[in-house]
Amino acid sequence: MNLLAVISGVLLFGVVLVDTFETMILPRTVTRRFRLTRLFYMLVGRANRFLLKLEHNPSLREAQLNAYAPLSLLGLIVLWAGMLILAFALVHWGLKVPLHGEMLRSDLGTYLYFSGVTFLTLGFGDVTATNGIGRFLAVMEAGVGFGFLAIVISYLPVLYQSFSRRETTICMLDARAGSPPTSAELLRRYSERENMPELVELLKEYERWSAELLESFLSYPILAFYRSQHDQQSWLSALTAVLDTCAIGRLEFANAPAWQKALQWQAYLTFAMARHAIIDLALILYIEPQDPPMNRLDDEQWQRLTHSLKHAGVPLADTSATTRAQLAEMRKQYEPYVYSLSKALFLELPPWIMKEATADNWQTSAWETDGHLK
Repeated sequence: MNLLAVISGVLLFGVVLVDTFETMILPRTVTRRFRLTRLFYMLVGRANRFLLKLEHNPSLREAQLNAYAPLSLLGLIVLWAGMLILAFALVHWGLKVPLHGEMLRSDLGTYLYFSGVTFLTLGFGDVTATNGIGRFLAVMEAGVGFGFLAIVISYLPVLYQSFSRRETTICMLDARAGSPPTSAELLRRYSERENMPELVELLKEYERWSAELLESFLSYPILAFYRSQHDQQSWLSALTAVLDTCAIGRLEFANAPAWQKALQWQAYLTFAMARHAIIDLALILYIEPQDPPMNRLDDEQWQRLTHSLKHAGVPLADTSATTRAQLAEMRKQYEPYVYSLSKALFLELPPWIMKEATADNWQTSAWETDGHLK
């Protein structure tokens, strides 16, 4: 009996089962730094970044980024299955389980084949165990293989349902805040149609969306790498635009409009929930916040932003340095996190205000020109 092989197989089996349970079944984030899944994504992520550096075609880069999340998930599942097969093969080999079959050799390769056939429940019957221990291990491995397949089959639909719910709310922001979404455009469109109370309701919806986003990312961190189905849209750009809008909504507007207090209160609530989602996601992905190298709201953009609000009929009560400092304090609470996430996930952050008017995604197609539809 090879005791080292048996111990190695048992330990490998335990590591894979614990990792699979924590990743697919446990409905909360595991903070332990050493995990098989984390090690896998560290290595795969570095390989992906290296390949992205070699690819200079924007279309191919985007295709690679789109394929990264689903392919890496499939790779992780294959890795788990392979390690479980190896674990049982090591135990069989270490115990020298007698096998029945023609032209068999008692080497690790034969036990790997026997383990693979048993785990995948193929039922060839060309190699079988002949003693009690071997048969017990074979039945146990077949049960583990069947259960593993059932977990994978049940995991993927839940994952893609969460993805679908996330994308539905992101798509709704297109006609309201532009493509990419910006806080200036969101405020302008609601104000010009004298519909600011509806903006309060929209922020309520995005407070709930931020909570759902947090819950789904805590349960399925891989969702953060799934990219949106449309150009100039992403969960990060939508969340950043909402945070920007909440930061402005907490300021004072000229003439103290009737909707101001309701907007300020809801902006506070949505800001708190959205920031909570950003911070926790950075934590579970081990991405440290970094100050952006460039000011997202420099002097030029500030002037254009205040002018846009004034032209739309919702001028700020004060545009002095005091107001800018108040806004800067709120920006410090989330911009380092969204910037770090944008770098790690290769997602673009939206500006506060677009330099020029652009068509929304719904206004363009492959069969039409890029005219701005009214």
